[in-house]
Amino acid sequence: MRYNWNYMKIPYSVVAGKTIKRLASLRGGGSALPGLFIEKIDPGFVGRALKELPKGIVIVSGTNGKTTTTKMIVELLEGQGLKVFTNRTGSNFVRGVAAALLGEVDSRGKLDADIAILELDEAHATHFVKHIKPNYSLLLNVMRDQLDRFGEIDSTAKLLQTIALATSEGVVINRDDPRLISPAFTQTLTAPVTTYGVSEQLMTQFPSDDTMRSKSQPVASDLSHDDTVLVKITDSATATIGYSGATRDVTLQLRGIYNIQNAVGAVALCRAVMGKSLNEPAMLRSLAAVRPAFGRGESISVEGQPVELVLVKNPSGFRLSLSSFAPEGYATMIAINDSYADGRDMSWLWDVDFESLAEHGVAMISGVRTYDMALRLQYDEISIDDTEPQLAKALHNFIATHPDKPKRIFCSYTAMLSLRRTLSKIADVEKIR
Repeated sequence: MRYNWNYMKIPYSVVAGKTIKRLASLRGGGSALPGLFIEKIDPGFVGRALKELPKGIVIVSGTNGKTTTTKMIVELLEGQGLKVFTNRTGSNFVRGVAAALLGEVDSRGKLDADIAILELDEAHATHFVKHIKPNYSLLLNVMRDQLDRFGEIDSTAKLLQTIALATSEGVVINRDDPRLISPAFTQTLTAPVTTYGVSEQLMTQFPSDDTMRSKSQPVASDLSHDDTVLVKITDSATATIGYSGATRDVTLQLRGIYNIQNAVGAVALCRAVMGKSLNEPAMLRSLAAVRPAFGRGESISVEGQPVELVLVKNPSGFRLSLSSFAPEGYATMIAINDSYADGRDMSWLWDVDFESLAEHGVAMISGVRTYDMALRLQYDEISIDDTEPQLAKALHNFIATHPDKPKRIFCSYTAMLSLRRTLSKIADVEKIR
């Protein structure tokens, strides 16, 4: 008998990678190390694992909303009966995808899934698509974010265009972002384009980067396909979503007005992937059931009171978060770090209007950039009760000082991860794998 030794060969890189992932998990480490390891010893691992998925690969990218929108898409498609692979930790570099795959593939590197929904950082996505072509892409927005990494905003738009150019079956674009719907961007694309957006009455709630900085009134785009359009908002969690000449009312568990825009993006992508086989009632039920992604409006109960974690990482995101969460009745904390994942340049804090915090003030400021944040609030005449650069100590003092009050923490990315780890020692915190 002759054996096919190529078939019988055990992929030792996968076995080694899985071992590293288990050890990192036991030590409480992050998701990046196993992915970095497998990237170094087996650069083709990700491509092999993803290449035969029946429904292909979806890339979700843009400045704001990647993690929450990706979570929505996953749950909508699971509601359609699909087996979905995704990088759930929000680690949106290619090594994060590799690490997530190590937790899902079998010992031979086989992934049991119908489709992959991948949240990818704009810059890392361009490297990904050089080797692995997505079937669909969802482009959310272009905002001034981490200028020390991406350069000016037009450079970020070019990164997203590279993703769109590599996409084969469908590109879904936020039509309210002028850089994403410009002729220079869309006319070069070969895959079919569909769009989503908000109604003209809501444009002031979702300004582009340009309109936010110039204070001019945003204008609705005339780019029109089979759009998914947010027609109106009844309150901060209810939306009327319209497409194909009809409207549907959906009440969301997700808080924050920006999450309604993310929801229509997720619906648009789900419709593109499912096509005529879409089960619309199931899609809307799934959308209504989606809960916040970790750290993105997540609520953790501590001693009978909620502690909400709200991720903020650029002027637009912070602005929308402040407008979405009223400070009345809450103790407020702000925690800002400046590691690579946060962006080293924190000058963007001066582009945020903190006026909504003036009446009730801020109870605690923490993180590496504690005093930069405190100085910024002083210029807006916002009162500050306490400052403590050490995050764990600040969180303990914040909770102890306001034991009977709901709490909200606006935090940068690495500050959020650190606070979440500290909270897991005193409360029930969902473990993200």
